[in-house]
Amino acid sequence: MVLKYGFFVLCFLISVCGQGQAIRKPILTGADQTDRYFPLLRGKRVALVANPTSTISGTATVDSLLHAGIQVVKVFGPEHGFRGKASNGALVSDSRDPETGIPIISLYGHKSKPSKEDLQDVDIVVFDIQDVGTRFYTYIITLQQVMQSCAENHKLLMVLDRPNPNGFYVDGPVLEDSLRSGVGLQPIPIVHGMTVGELARMINGENWLKGQVRCMLRIIRLTNYTHNSNYILPVVPSPNLNSQQSIFLYPSLCLFEGTVVSLGRGTLFPFTVLGAPALKGKYGFTFKPESIPGMSENPLYQDSICYGIDLRDYDPDSFRKTGQLNLHWLIELYQAYPMKEKFFDASQSKQIGNFDKLAGVGSLRKQIIAGVPESAIRKSWEPALSEFKKRRKKYLLYK
Repeated sequence: MVLKYGFFVLCFLISVCGQGQAIRKPILTGADQTDRYFPLLRGKRVALVANPTSTISGTATVDSLLHAGIQVVKVFGPEHGFRGKASNGALVSDSRDPETGIPIISLYGHKSKPSKEDLQDVDIVVFDIQDVGTRFYTYIITLQQVMQSCAENHKLLMVLDRPNPNGFYVDGPVLEDSLRSGVGLQPIPIVHGMTVGELARMINGENWLKGQVRCMLRIIRLTNYTHNSNYILPVVPSPNLNSQQSIFLYPSLCLFEGTVVSLGRGTLFPFTVLGAPALKGKYGFTFKPESIPGMSENPLYQDSICYGIDLRDYDPDSFRKTGQLNLHWLIELYQAYPMKEKFFDASQSKQIGNFDKLAGVGSLRKQIIAGVPESAIRKSWEPALSEFKKRRKKYLLYK
């Protein structure tokens, strides 16, 4: 009897362990699944849209392609450049990669999309860049511009899909057409909850490309990914998003780029702190921005002590639990700032500026100034937000 009971316990444990292993199966990016797309690239002249996040099992995608005998004729680089060494907002020039000798054409310099001439000697374009799931992160703007060029020049675009670390929620105001800019191109909320592959499908399906053209699109899907997956990025997506904490806080904190509040650029922990010299006496936490080459050169309040809020220990699970951005910090710091008429004044700031373009709507700034309650602010995002969520479902590839 004891032996029989022990046998059933052993079977149960094996079953549970087996289920646990199934649950813990590693997420495979599109790039990692080389058997699904290497055969499609062989014999083709390939252009790669890439940056330091473009890796296959830890090796740069471009190096893996070359090692496999695939002909990479050029690389298109986004903001921060192909090797990710340019500071935020810095224009990047065309160059030649010293490690491979491949020409690098910048899409964050004198042009934002490949030209007809750029694509003449290309058979297929491969997009492989890690996104963080926000409207104002410029890599998805680069995605749309590349789709536009591919559509106009009848080139196939292959997207090697990657997880969205903020893909578990959708929130924020939907971009108004009049506020399209270099930090917002698609009519989507601040947090869109889509992978780049899903967003590419939506750009096509909603006819967001100019001239109603459609891009020939092939997506190499993720394996073992859902929108609830807790994905830890193996490579930092840009110089100032250098921690998982900053990636979770970024959707809520980037709005401060349109204010006189520092987000910690010029420190080793950007996008995890908030502060300004004028908040002295209001907060006890301090930090001092310094110029950091390749990360934040000449940051706001360089060499000055900033007083504010330390969010390095903030529980990021709150975003998962609430499914919402944190507006409290914006409301709180505006109320605490002594010179309120300067809070949203872009001329006072070395940051991106223009709060309205970052917010995507002209109303949020006015609501903060007027002291409108957060609940009322959120109601003003409707019905556009709910309508987006409904349209989004048509293009999802993962649960």
